Formats: sequence, C-alpha cells, structure tokens
Amino acid sequence: MEGTRVRHPAAHSGADSDDCDTSESHGLCPVLAAIGVIGTEWRLAIVHRLLDGPQRFSEILKSNTHLNAKTLSATLKFLENQGVVQRTVVSTRPFSVVYSLTEMGLGLAPAARELRAWGERWVLSRNQASARAAASTRRPPTIQGELPRVVLAESAPGRAQ
Repeated sequence: MEGTRVRHPAAHSGADSDDCDTSESHGLCPVLAAIGVIGTEWRLAIVHRLLDGPQRFSEILKSNTHLNAKTLSATLKFLENQGVVQRTVVSTRPFSVVYSLTEMGLGLAPAARELRAWGERWVLSRNQASARAAASTRRPPTIQGELPRVVLAESAPGRAQ
C-alpha cells in the first residue's frame, strides 16, 4: 500500500523537502514543516532574541558579534513573510523600525527555551569538558634545548660559490 503525499504550505523552502509521505514519516511531517520555517541557526537565534520583547534592527545586530547586517536583513524578511515576525515602522524623526514576534512567533517560545536548555546541558557541558581535558593534557613545547641544525642544500653543479 502506498502512502499519501501531503504538502504543507507553511514550510515552503523553495524545494520539495516539505512533501511528506504519511505512511513513512511516522509523525515527522509537522517537524519537517517547522524546520522549514526555523531551520537555520540565525532564524531561531533571532526568534529567541525577540522573546525578550520588540527590538530595533541595530539591537538585534549587536546582540551577536557573528551576525552581519546582510544575513540579519534577509532572515528578518524571511521570518516576516512566514508570519513569525512583525515589522513596525515607528513614525519618529528619524523613523525607526521595530521587530516583534507575532502570535505564531510567540508559539515558538517553549521550543526555543527547550533548545536552549538542551544546548546548555548537552553541548556546552561537552565543549567545556573537552576544553578542560585539552588544557590538562597540554604537552611541553616541542623544541627543548638546542635548536636543530639547518643543513643547506648543495649548490647546483657548475655554479661558482
């Protein structure tokens, strides 16, 4: 018996990765649809940042030194098109733009917090343990005592020295 293919419009990522074969997916279809919306590191990081409340573009940009303006702009536009983020222009002089989470974006709060807790427990603790192990097994410098002698290559035949 063949499974039925279901298309989820909320997770359109430009590829057919959002098609689910219901007989084989074992309930993963909603997970794949969600990953289509928040599937990059910056998307979820921005959502997590906006959980603290509305932020201006520059505030989000300054919150992570690895994030650049081009990536932030593209990610915010994507999240806005998906209905996760709302862009509001504040009519002041000069005008400013504030980003906030929509109801759909606020629905990601439990998942974002759980991912943070999981990362703190499993990833950061592993990285810290690896760093401690590396620090305790540091070797002394490889050069000890006299430096090795450098032997110069013989000059080419027929060449005067």
